[in-house]
Amino acid sequence: MLKNILPRGRSRSLNRTQKAAIAGVGALGAAAVALTAVPASGQTTTTSEAAPTAKVAYSTKQIQDVHAGVTGQLAGASQKVAAIEAKQEAAAKKATAEKKATAKKAAAKREAKESTSRSAQRTEVKKAAPKSYPNNLDGWIREARAIMKKHGIPGTYEGIHRNIMRESSGNPMAINDWDINAINGIPSKGLLQVIPPTFKAYHVPGTSKNIYDPVANIVAACNYAADKYGTMDNVDSAY
Repeated sequence: MLKNILPRGRSRSLNRTQKAAIAGVGALGAAAVALTAVPASGQTTTTSEAAPTAKVAYSTKQIQDVHAGVTGQLAGASQKVAAIEAKQEAAAKKATAEKKATAKKAAAKREAKESTSRSAQRTEVKKAAPKSYPNNLDGWIREARAIMKKHGIPGTYEGIHRNIMRESSGNPMAINDWDINAINGIPSKGLLQVIPPTFKAYHVPGTSKNIYDPVANIVAACNYAADKYGTMDNVDSAY
């Protein structure tokens, strides 16, 4: 150090000023060494070297791995959420489809029941409402034959019509007041000229008990003819 302080090319002898400067520098250096050598406990320790500084290792590999792991976890979570949502949506669609199917089945069952009920009602109405016939000779014969069919009484339209025209000319109020029955006080009456005792004996239930009723008269007379002659078709004269 002293060597560097002396200017190059001059005498090695020091003047007073230079000696004072060197002495000052030395004193300062000694003070600095003394301060660093005294610990907090008051003991004097001489330290030859400073404690080594810990080295910190930096690496980007772990950060990248962590980022990748987080990204993967997020992707996996998103897939799970999507799968759950898809499953819920499928379950909702299935429930809706099942609900519609159940409602459709119930509607079909209800419709079938209502259809059966309507059919039964129509049948009842059909049974309850008697068939209508015109109030003339044709209607009387056809209605009489329908009743005869239910009771097993034979007789064709032609056979009945032929005998009516011969007996009364189609007049339901006709009375025979000249034959033997009239002489005996029991004249023949109605379309097929039936005497009251015969009408009463062969009257068919469900028909009128009035001997002048055209339908009741035809049915009772045909019932009598079936018993005596097999059928009204076999009658060609007074019977």
